[in-house]
Amino acid sequence: MEVIDGSGPDHLYSALAKTLCGGPVGRHMPTEKKKQQDRYPDKSPNKSLELLRECEEALRTRPARLHRAFSYQNLSGDLHQKTIRVMQWNILAQALGEGLDGFVRCPLEALNWSERKYLILEEILTYQPDILCLQEVDHYFDTFQPILARLGYQSTFCPKPCSPCLHLANNNGPDGCALFFRRERFELMGFTHLQLAATHLHTNQVAIVCTLRCRETRQMLCVAVTHLKARSGWEMLRSAQGLDLLSKLKTIVQETRRIGVDEKVSRMGVPLLVCGDFNAEPSEDVYRQFATSSLGLDSAYKQLSCDGETEPPYTTWKIRPSGESCNTLDYIWYSRQHLSVDAVLQFPTAEQIGPDRLPSYNYPSDHLSLVCDFSFCNSPE
Repeated sequence: MEVIDGSGPDHLYSALAKTLCGGPVGRHMPTEKKKQQDRYPDKSPNKSLELLRECEEALRTRPARLHRAFSYQNLSGDLHQKTIRVMQWNILAQALGEGLDGFVRCPLEALNWSERKYLILEEILTYQPDILCLQEVDHYFDTFQPILARLGYQSTFCPKPCSPCLHLANNNGPDGCALFFRRERFELMGFTHLQLAATHLHTNQVAIVCTLRCRETRQMLCVAVTHLKARSGWEMLRSAQGLDLLSKLKTIVQETRRIGVDEKVSRMGVPLLVCGDFNAEPSEDVYRQFATSSLGLDSAYKQLSCDGETEPPYTTWKIRPSGESCNTLDYIWYSRQHLSVDAVLQFPTAEQIGPDRLPSYNYPSDHLSLVCDFSFCNSPE
């Protein structure tokens, strides 16, 4: 459960070809590597374009992907400051998609990993996030870490202690949360893996918290990714997990501010981003806990509503044996005092998604990705 920096021989395409076109490589924990990102020049733009073309070629027999446009919110900000693009996405664990989730209108062929992984990578490469927060990752070591590391990302992965994937045939190990960030944009200052608790008892849900420093502005930024307990009937557990996460985030933010590398951090505070599949509608207690927290958080996707106070009608839409479910469960929370939302990726319409809903031949997960551009409200002088 260490942070991987992605250094090593620069033979990207031979490695990608083995990973993507061949069978799965053996699962192993990578050896510990030093965290001096500055030593590794980032050549990701050309590599990203090359891989995106490979994805398009591999998916040429599949229908056109969902078209999504950005809604621009802040056109009066500092044009000299580069925005920070954040992607939040439950990518659907391969073992769960094929063996447990029961998407009755999605053909098994559409979930075949040999092509579905290209759909996931294409989505990531299309939006080019600076920070990428993923849930239900069960191909971290053999696919996402090695590929994205060679595209300039540093990352860390925290598996669920008792992942349901482990109980399924032909699984690829436990699923969990993963957090990636571009080495050229951010320097890692510290990270924590959390097993969330409820009434002092550990649960099966986890979170990752990374403290980053922006190389351009020198501003500190705390980023968290989590995946709370699923299913109806578990609202009280999600509420307890949310309180536990908020408490730990407060401690981490306060400690980061206290030991800040310079007095600017102490003066301005530490911006916070919390991305996750909360498995909770806005009507649940855990949503209200985050909305009213002393951390001063707001939900970025409320920017898409006319009044700025309403969440999107759905972030996931699926059909299971129990029926059709259309829910808002995924969020990007941000410190409204420190960050502004510059752009938000819109969701596809019901007509674009299609009557069979998600996942499908043209979209790899039952959850839609959330993508936002942020900028610091006040950059350090």
